[in-house]
Amino acid sequence: MPGRALIDHGRLLAAIGYEAELLVEAARAVPPESPVPTCPGWTVGEVVRHVGSVYRVALGWLVEGGRPSRWQRDPARGQTVESYLRDGLTELVEVLSWHDPTETAATWWPADRSYGFWCRRMAHETTVHRVDVEDAAGLERSEITDDFAVDGVDEALSLWFAHKLPMLGLSGTRHGVVAINTGGHTWIARAGPVGTTARRCSPAEAAGADAVVSGRPAAVYLWLWGRQRPGAVAVEGDEDAVGQLWALLRLATR
Repeated sequence: MPGRALIDHGRLLAAIGYEAELLVEAARAVPPESPVPTCPGWTVGEVVRHVGSVYRVALGWLVEGGRPSRWQRDPARGQTVESYLRDGLTELVEVLSWHDPTETAATWWPADRSYGFWCRRMAHETTVHRVDVEDAAGLERSEITDDFAVDGVDEALSLWFAHKLPMLGLSGTRHGVVAINTGGHTWIARAGPVGTTARRCSPAEAAGADAVVSGRPAAVYLWLWGRQRPGAVAVEGDEDAVGQLWALLRLATR
């Protein structure tokens, strides 16, 4: 079903804290003004601040019951960006821990109006930016397990490609159908002038796609987020259709 995570929400909730610790450790390895190649124009300190701000936005949705208009966007006077991130993390995880993931909550995705949405969204938000900071620090990327990566592939396609792009009024310039195959799961993503859609599908249905993207789950996951070189995934078929998919995801997730 659209909106339903492919792994247990308890694991996603735990991943938020685990990934945040990895992010902080990586950030300590370099000066905060160090550039982040995967986030052009940003520094390591800005990425840490951004994640701390996003935690507060998520908390605002949960506490206020809708999109927050005000939140602490920057560290307080004398507060480090690390402390700013940790404080936001603690408050968010505390609220998420109080509620069953299936309990109704305000979100920006109609397919999932639950506390589980925020467990999933914050787990992947933190992981992607942890990778950004590890790369900026010249560190080896920490492991992403296959099942977590598969869930991240599903979120990237169903939430960002199929939902966020239409929200932004963005669509493709040509018709293209791309199948994504990894970790024993298959999705089909369609793009064209009339809009974008993506959903899980059977291998038989994917056989009719213009192109197929495949690879190890972590590679496909990070490729969809623009954090992996093109050659990290295998592409069969129409490369222009695949290029359009990748470019549209860059617009959705920037």
